[in-house]
Amino acid sequence: MILLRRLLGDVLRRQRQRQGRTLREVSSSARVSLGYLSEVERGQKEASSELLSAICDALDVRMSELMREVSDELSLAELAQSAAASEPVPAPVRPMLNSVSVTSVTGGPPERVTIKAPVEAVNVVAA
Repeated sequence: MILLRRLLGDVLRRQRQRQGRTLREVSSSARVSLGYLSEVERGQKEASSELLSAICDALDVRMSELMREVSDELSLAELAQSAAASEPVPAPVRPMLNSVSVTSVTGGPPERVTIKAPVEAVNVVAA
């Protein structure tokens, strides 16, 4: 089972370590206890949005950046989980294409053009 709190904690720890900062420095700046921040980083505690905001401010990281990185980690974890369970990963859906031929009749020699477009987008009206 993928736990969001663990992924979030991993990303927070990496952000802090990239900056070369200690738990003590960040906990002090975020005004959260060192023990609680440590539990959040280890994925043992769920962080509230207020706490995440304070930690992001202390790390000088936008919450959207943090969540984007967590989202990327979640995607990778889901792919790994489905591969381990031997479940086929769904292929991207490609729209079916229809060919439409158009002949120009604007006074010059006839010109034939073939256009490929999604089936649902082709709507031919005869004049």
